[in-house]
Amino acid sequence: MERLKPIRFILLFCIVCFATISSFCQLTQDSTIVVLLGTGMPRPSPQAQGPATAVVVGARVFVFDAGPGVERQLAAAELPINGVTALFITHLHSDHTLGYPDLLFTSWVMGRKEPLSVFGPPGLSSMTMHLYAAYAEDIKVRVEGLEHQTPDAYRADVHEIKPGVVYEVDGVKVTAFAVPHGNWKHAFGYRNDTRTRSIVISGDTKPSAELEKAAMRADVLVHEVYPEARLAPENRPGGEDWPKYMREFHTSDKELGRIASRAQPKLLVLHHVVRMGGMDEEMISAIKAAGFQGRVVVGKDLERY
Repeated sequence: MERLKPIRFILLFCIVCFATISSFCQLTQDSTIVVLLGTGMPRPSPQAQGPATAVVVGARVFVFDAGPGVERQLAAAELPINGVTALFITHLHSDHTLGYPDLLFTSWVMGRKEPLSVFGPPGLSSMTMHLYAAYAEDIKVRVEGLEHQTPDAYRADVHEIKPGVVYEVDGVKVTAFAVPHGNWKHAFGYRNDTRTRSIVISGDTKPSAELEKAAMRADVLVHEVYPEARLAPENRPGGEDWPKYMREFHTSDKELGRIASRAQPKLLVLHHVVRMGGMDEEMISAIKAAGFQGRVVVGKDLERY
């Protein structure tokens, strides 16, 4: 019996090690990280690419919006350039979709072998078909020429969505909710629920009860913003209508502070900042003065949370 004790100890040790390794592997598989691929607005800036946010769950990469530079930002973040798991578009404004053909065609050229899964508002299918037509000669040369690209893999598997759960696979659930964005008929925000975290992407929106509900106690809320104290019509597109435009299409720092004070996300990340001379600390102070005392950061390209 005494001889069996070391054997039992070894067996117990092996069982504990196996359970620890299994738990670590599961945690790694389910880890959820937000990567800010682009935090900019329509005005071109070398420091801020077009709006795009990646939610990385283990080895899977979900991208929300496709602003200019998105494929290069994926490369800079050391994320796959040969196709992400799925793309979700909030609305069809050009600054949120100019990187869409980049994702479609560059990832195909880099080796994607099947259509890209894409989710977004009505009108996305028409946009996609026009992209195929626009790049018809490029597609023909790459398929029939010496590159021997995979036929039809350049395409997108497009899902035009309505509010509700739009994606649910292996512990990742993405729920779309309608947001008010000026006179756009269809604009969405998205909530991501994984086994480890909840991430909410606002899209472009003025203050929204639906967004506030979706963001309730989320781990991370990534939200657009503009500094209300700097809102002025001088030297702005639309002239005197500029303040009205901003209030109908976007959310001020003070409004966001009130939203966050009620929703209470663990982390509030400001992105797609409409910069009008406002300082980062000025916006954070306005948010806190409006009632939110949680953690707030002004997002920068390629930061991870």
